[in-house]
Amino acid sequence: MPSFDAVIEPNLVELRNAVDQATKEIGTRFDFKGSCAAVELTERSSKDRELVLWGDSDFQLEQVRDLLLGRLTKRGVDIRFLDLSAKPQKMGGDKMKLLVPVKNGVDAESAKKMQTALKASKLKVQGAFQGDALRVTGAKRDELQAAMALLRKELPELPLSFDNFRA
Repeated sequence: MPSFDAVIEPNLVELRNAVDQATKEIGTRFDFKGSCAAVELTERSSKDRELVLWGDSDFQLEQVRDLLLGRLTKRGVDIRFLDLSAKPQKMGGDKMKLLVPVKNGVDAESAKKMQTALKASKLKVQGAFQGDALRVTGAKRDELQAAMALLRKELPELPLSFDNFRA
C-alpha cells in the first residue's frame, strides 16, 4: 500500500554551517569587538537541540539574532524550525542570553492537526502517528500527492518534509 512519512527535520549540516558563518562574522565585525556576542549550537541528544545567543544588551542580542537568521536563510534552512518566542535571560554583569529551541520531530499536537486536516479533506488516506512522524497511507499515489499538497497548504506554520514515499 502506498505511503509516506510527514516529518519535521532540519538539515543539520546547513544549520551548523550557518552557525559557523555567523560566529565568524561576529568575530570580524567592529561593532562586536570586545563584547561577549556569540552563537552556539548545543545538542543534549540526537533530538534535543538549541541555539544559544549571547550579547551585552538587548540591542546587541537582536543584532546577533538578525545576523543568524540571515545566515540561515542564505544557507536554505527554514527559520520555522526555530522557536523565536523565548525571552532573553539576564546573566551576571551585563551579559544577556537567549535560548532558541530547534524543532525536530512531529509533536502530538501537530500530528492531531495534520490528521484533522486529512479527515476534513475527504481524501481517501489515513494518518497514523508513529514516534516523531505521521505515516500517511492511501490506495493511490495521486491521493498521497494531493495529501502532501494539502498538508503544506493547511499547516503553513510547520516546516514539513516528506520521507519514505513508497508506491
